[in-house]
Amino acid sequence: MSDLAHLVSRAELIAPGAVVVPVARRVKAWFGAALFVILFSLAWIDLEITITVLAGGFGKMVDIIATMVPPSSGGQMERLLWAIAQTIAIAILGTILAVLIATPLGFAAARNIVPNAVIHFVIRRFMDIFRGIPVLVWALILVAAVGLGPIPGILAIAFADIPRLAKLLAEAIENAEERQSVSLRATGASALGVLRFGILPQTLPVYLSQCLYYLEQNFRSAAIVGVVGAGGIGFELEERIRIFAFDQVAFIILLYIIAVSLLDFGSQRLRARLT
Repeated sequence: MSDLAHLVSRAELIAPGAVVVPVARRVKAWFGAALFVILFSLAWIDLEITITVLAGGFGKMVDIIATMVPPSSGGQMERLLWAIAQTIAIAILGTILAVLIATPLGFAAARNIVPNAVIHFVIRRFMDIFRGIPVLVWALILVAAVGLGPIPGILAIAFADIPRLAKLLAEAIENAEERQSVSLRATGASALGVLRFGILPQTLPVYLSQCLYYLEQNFRSAAIVGVVGAGGIGFELEERIRIFAFDQVAFIILLYIIAVSLLDFGSQRLRARLT
């Protein structure tokens, strides 16, 4: 401790005030901590969270987990495998539809491709507004509009991904290295040639990698939207939860985990080749 005190005193001599935290900073830190505690307490009280409620919920969870063992297909293995396949199809088709629409929007939103300020402003605001709508909200709206089944699930995934993918592509194009494009223009290349040989080689691998990443996420989203009636394994899961068939719920979860792991493995291998 004496050595530490000696070092601190020497530091104070060399740079006065460097070791001691300024009063204003300490006041801000204490104020921030107090504000966090107050907000947390108010939220806890407003949500009516009590130890009794938490303990009761934990007890019920233990009972549910006990009824999950052993997992059972309920004699509906073929139906569940078909639901998994449908979930994968919803994710793939939703992602493809999103890419097909987001790609031209992304090019149009990039300043170095379409310098028109009006077009750029409209597309950017479209992306900003719709990017904040979760896929589950889209699913609820589309199930009400289109009806039950995989179609609202496909559309919900596509609508949620379009603004995100378009923004990613636009930013990738705008951040592309300019030297290649300048060199191509100096040789007399057309705008299309600059795009093809100067910008796309830099942005396309990153964009395709992001699309594959979104495909991974969309498989999870496809299961979630199925819970609200958009088809797939989520619909089967919701049905069994409603009738308290938790042994079948456990079997569906295991089946889903296996499918997710295989899909993630394949997607990661593809992304590794692209990057």
